[in-house]
Amino acid sequence: MPDSPRRSPVEHGFPHLETVRSAITALYRRLSADGVRRFATSLAPVDAAFADVDDLHLGAQRVARAMVHHYRLPDARVIVAFRSMEHAGSVELAAGPEYFVELNDRFRTHRRDIGAALSHEVAHVLLHRLGLEFPGTRDNEILTDTAAAYLGAGWLLLDAFREDATSSQKLGYLTPEEFGYVLAERAQVFGEDPSPWFTSPQAYTAYTEGRARALRDAARPPLTAAGWA
Repeated sequence: MPDSPRRSPVEHGFPHLETVRSAITALYRRLSADGVRRFATSLAPVDAAFADVDDLHLGAQRVARAMVHHYRLPDARVIVAFRSMEHAGSVELAAGPEYFVELNDRFRTHRRDIGAALSHEVAHVLLHRLGLEFPGTRDNEILTDTAAAYLGAGWLLLDAFREDATSSQKLGYLTPEEFGYVLAERAQVFGEDPSPWFTSPQAYTAYTEGRARALRDAARPPLTAAGWA
């Protein structure tokens, strides 16, 4: 999963929206509507909470277990390690039953975002077990971000977005507004409002912008973009 360095500007808007829509469609096709409804309740903030006084490895394992439970992966054991790396995290997708997740060393001191990183990496495990993937690294990572958000754990990825005049941070391939769009699409289906969980003001703003776009899409007449044939 990519990690926007502090010196780099964060991309905004909806540049990946067509892939995001395809990813949501793919989830329904693979899981069925009933299967998606199994994820009607989002991961609770308390399950991803990580205080600075918590033991790093024990806390990471606790949050990883919560992600495994949320994604309905009861027989998957996730082992979390930390090392110096370019991206925010990576996962070894073997046959199981154990999966090895490595997170960037910076999460040793940015523990509040460990849950966000794990929501993406454990979503990779779920999609691997479902045999669901998109061709190409970029589209497959967009699928993973979308799955994490639409299935109720990836609101943490949006909450990890923080930006001010001198620094910025964002996890994942989706823009903040695209994360907001996916969460709003989910909210329309399950009647769940994620906005009270955001600790980042920038995340809340991005969610409202994504929600506005999702509501505009919902108001469009069917087949307006279709050709005559």
